[in-house]
Amino acid sequence: MNLRPDVVHTRNWPGMDGIIAARLAGIRNVVHGEHGWGMDDPDGRSPKRMRIRRLLSRWVREYTCVSRAIERWLEEEVRVRRPVNQIYNGVDTEVYRPGPGHGIRSELGIPPDAFVAGIVGRLDPIKDHPTLFRAFSLLREKVPSARLLVVGDGPERARLESLGGEGALFLGDRTDVPEILRTLDVFVLSSRNEGISNTVLEAMAAGLPVVATRVGGNPELVAEGETGTLVPPGDTEALCQALAGYALHPDRARSHGRAGRNLVEARFSIPAMVAGYEGVWERVAGGGRGQWGF
Repeated sequence: MNLRPDVVHTRNWPGMDGIIAARLAGIRNVVHGEHGWGMDDPDGRSPKRMRIRRLLSRWVREYTCVSRAIERWLEEEVRVRRPVNQIYNGVDTEVYRPGPGHGIRSELGIPPDAFVAGIVGRLDPIKDHPTLFRAFSLLREKVPSARLLVVGDGPERARLESLGGEGALFLGDRTDVPEILRTLDVFVLSSRNEGISNTVLEAMAAGLPVVATRVGGNPELVAEGETGTLVPPGDTEALCQALAGYALHPDRARSHGRAGRNLVEARFSIPAMVAGYEGVWERVAGGGRGQWGF
């Protein structure tokens, strides 16, 4: 079957060859999205990749990105030659919602009154699980009954399981993440860098306070002292203190969790996200050849 799409939408560094393929196929209406970085270029500053991105931007009509931080990076550091549209990810607030998670605790043998923190994400170096494990080990000195649920799989699993320590439970990939989130008292993300974390949005929708590193788009999601706590990346002591603040002050945890849920409902809906992308695609598809000189 021969397809003649009105728009080709590529994404991230691996999508660069899609821009070239679209050009070779005679498709001029290309949108490129940037959602974040990996450990092979955690800060998006590889000189080679910067040059290639800038060069290929002449074959892109518009860009999308998921955070203000990535928008600034595209415009000021990469210096792409086309308009950049920042569109936040949306979350399904019917699927991700507050509620009891007693079933998961029972399944895992966790006491109902234990303090439970959790991280959901691929087991990849950019998520910096080792710093989280060190912080959690310190937390256990203050809160011996604390548990840490590690959800996800990836290339680092074998190594990370050897580092997890007492109280860390590795659950692998799960299909019941909404229920697992309802099991937690706090969600934690220790990443070295992020675009916009869907898991942070899902945790907020589930009514959880969030402890996250102050990197990438995290400060655009987590309102410091209102919906969660931001800490410097790689700072074991600060991460431990942030977790302890919720373990030792459950009223604060509940208050921040409620505020996070309210924020997601107000600003990070799926309809708003869909409308943003549809607007870009409709504009690009209707742009024809003229304004960019193709």
